[in-house]
Amino acid sequence: MFEVRCAGLYLTAVVVLAAGSASAAGIDLSKPYGNKSGCINKNGQKVYAEDMLLLTDTDFITATSACAFTGKHGEADGSLTVKAECEAEGEEGKSPATFTIKHSAKNAKKLVIADEDGSVYGEVSRCR
Repeated sequence: MFEVRCAGLYLTAVVVLAAGSASAAGIDLSKPYGNKSGCINKNGQKVYAEDMLLLTDTDFITATSACAFTGKHGEADGSLTVKAECEAEGEEGKSPATFTIKHSAKNAKKLVIADEDGSVYGEVSRCR
């Protein structure tokens, strides 16, 4: 009887460790990511740049739009699907959008952001 319980506990520990490893391989947005101008603006607008990209755990901001995340879902391939409500410069109201965030094929430390049609916004690095 004791051996069965130990085996069950061991199996539980292996499952928990495996789940922890899977989430560690996912996308961690606890610190902001951006391109050069995005990271400069991570604490508020300091410079204007048409190429600005800033990604946080709650928002995706470009020079012409601001998207607030309404939901996130980790995918089996390690990417992150994000639902958002976006406001675009010069337009009234908000529009729904879906983004895919994944690790860059060229550099695993960078993230690539694409819209639901697969159009890539760009690559971002963790801001310092």
